Amino acid sequence: MPIYEYRCLHCGKRVSLFFRTYAAAGEAKPRCPACHSEDLRRLVSRVRTMTSEESRLESLASPDALGDVDESDPRSMARWMRRMGQEAGEDLGPEFSEVVDRLEAGQSPDEIEKDLPDLGGDDMGMDDGF
Repeated sequence: MPIYEYRCLHCGKRVSLFFRTYAAAGEAKPRCPACHSEDLRRLVSRVRTMTSEESRLESLASPDALGDVDESDPRSMARWMRRMGQEAGEDLGPEFSEVVDRLEAGQSPDEIEKDLPDLGGDDMGMDDGF
């Protein structure tokens, strides 16, 4: 069920019109709901696709997604970490934000680790019996 966006060349409004099928959209003579003009120009709009959380996280680990990451550049690592955090869809906490902020400022991972020795806890979530 397509939704197309148009700009009315008569009144200037941007409108979204819903069609039941692609065939109906192709045959339609769209009208502006505001001024009823048929003088509409179809706009290119964003496309969204639904993906599972697993697919989104897998795409982050894809070599294609890592192609622009330069592990010797803290700012590059920060951009990738921010993108990873957004894809996770949950708040990763103040420590994560602080690390990313420091990387964006150009601080090296070694400097951050020296300044924040308890980052992530003593065992990083690992069980001592493991």
